[in-house]
Amino acid sequence: MPSTTEPYTITYRSASSIPRQVWDALESHAQNANTILPVALKSLARERNHESSGRDQCWIVVHSLNTIDFVLSVTNSDMGTYPIFVFTTHPVYHLTPDFLLPRLIRLAEALRDAVPVKRVYSFFAPDIVARMLTEIWSSLTGVQAYREPYYHAKLTFCTRNTLALERKMSVFPGLVLELRPAVQSDLEGVAALCYQFAADSEPFVLTQEGAIKEAAILIRDHQVWVHGIRRVGDVADDIASIVAFTRNTDAVATISKVFTNPIWRRRGCAERLVRRVCKHLLSTKHSVALYVAHNNPAATKVYAKVGFLGLVEGAAPVEGVDSWLELGLDRSKIELGHW
Repeated sequence: MPSTTEPYTITYRSASSIPRQVWDALESHAQNANTILPVALKSLARERNHESSGRDQCWIVVHSLNTIDFVLSVTNSDMGTYPIFVFTTHPVYHLTPDFLLPRLIRLAEALRDAVPVKRVYSFFAPDIVARMLTEIWSSLTGVQAYREPYYHAKLTFCTRNTLALERKMSVFPGLVLELRPAVQSDLEGVAALCYQFAADSEPFVLTQEGAIKEAAILIRDHQVWVHGIRRVGDVADDIASIVAFTRNTDAVATISKVFTNPIWRRRGCAERLVRRVCKHLLSTKHSVALYVAHNNPAATKVYAKVGFLGLVEGAAPVEGVDSWLELGLDRSKIELGHW
């Protein structure tokens, strides 16, 4: 069980100031820390290259005795500011209210001291952590949370051992299918699907220009694959589906976007492409993680078929497969970012 020793916080204003003990905690829980560790590593690399790692970033760590209990991040991407991400080293089933309350109070107080209140537009953490931390933050700042969450999802993962065998590619008369990394000539097609994906992700919608920017970044960083379909005799593919993986470390890759053009749905495109991307990623990674919304049974079914764990109804619980929650704060009092 977690230690009940009096907790305290330390705030780190740069990735290079984060001590080895904290890096070790993040790296030893790389799947659950997938929202924090990859961004921190990117910031560290930029700092070592004497590049700007982004404005107003910080990491707040809750310690008790020799234990790291929580790491909270205030970080940015090329698309804007991220939510406040919170990771814990403890299994979710050990997180009792009595254990959480003193630690999350100190975390909220340290966050209030570290950044302007308007910077905090949502919290994303395991369910009980997100709910309790948001309540504490609202009582500290007077900024109330929305009743309906922005996002409520299950964190799941697959490994080389759980990845389902690749099924024989369906035959569609008159069509040629191609699964491959996106290239610059795919920019408009990838951007169109990024735009449609964001349109279903309120409040993190994109303008057409924003979608082009996001697609250009994904292609530049080699973090998106496409499922091309073309009719026999045509030269150019129609991009039916995309899979992006944007938060990656040496051990774990995280799929962050899966979207299929509505006109190409019900042909197995998403399942086919996710499986192929996972096979590619698992050639160098120990696991691939992703979040799937609780209210998206179609996606849940696809990921279960591919080999992601803990998604089959009635299956035994899987360590590390937990429910995560994003709670948004009053948008009249904050500056909304994007992720």
